[in-house]
Amino acid sequence: MFDLEPKHFASIETSVPTTPKVGLKMPATQSTKATCSSCSLLELCMPLDLAPQELDRIDKLVVGRRKLKRGMALFRSGEQFGNLFAIRTGMFKICVGSEDGRDQVIGFQMAGEIIGFDGIVDDRHSCDAVALEDAEVCVMPFEHIEELSREINALQRHVHRIMSREIVRENSVMLLLGSMRAEERLAAFLLNLVQRLHSRGFSQSELVLRMTREEIGSYLGIKLETVSRMLSRLVDGGVIEVKQRHVRIISTDLLREMINSRCNA
Repeated sequence: MFDLEPKHFASIETSVPTTPKVGLKMPATQSTKATCSSCSLLELCMPLDLAPQELDRIDKLVVGRRKLKRGMALFRSGEQFGNLFAIRTGMFKICVGSEDGRDQVIGFQMAGEIIGFDGIVDDRHSCDAVALEDAEVCVMPFEHIEELSREINALQRHVHRIMSREIVRENSVMLLLGSMRAEERLAAFLLNLVQRLHSRGFSQSELVLRMTREEIGSYLGIKLETVSRMLSRLVDGGVIEVKQRHVRIISTDLLREMINSRCNA
């Protein structure tokens, strides 16, 4: 998914094997009790204005955790919907199958974000969520969330806010694909990713790419060769440094200028 601030692109990892479609079985939910109140990601995935007694009730939303190895699917398109998942660690790619049989990447989700909303409309998931690295999620039955949302207004507002953010991201992707050149798309992608990671306590200038360049290209609507060429151009221009999967942003201002020049044109 792609998150943009209203005025400019502000707030979205290059070498892992292609995710297999079959052969990896989803592990059962672990019985280890998870509590929201003691989680370091509480401020990212749960409402902040909760009374102590309300937080105690929200703790009961999480029925367990799931650990996934890189390449495992949390859910697949067509599977029965029942839970939302809060990502504790790791990163996921969200993809749908195209008519020619290829996977089309439509987003990347990281720790502190909630996934699974796609299944609400038809009670079945409409996309795949695949771990790009070893990951862990908290499992929250949607029917429990619905029940508690009717009693805790802050939770209901938070769920609505998350769903609204998904709509905004979808609109942002349309802008990205419809009006930007390949180099600008890549600049916006890098800036978005590093800022999302920084909000989680990571460096504001360095990151490790968890997805392949092919997956980046699928998301941005450009070819693998174009992704590599645009990265090299940014390196030659002194904007970034790239060493295998590690990227260091030398000039955030230059990245913003590349994006804003198009937005202000």
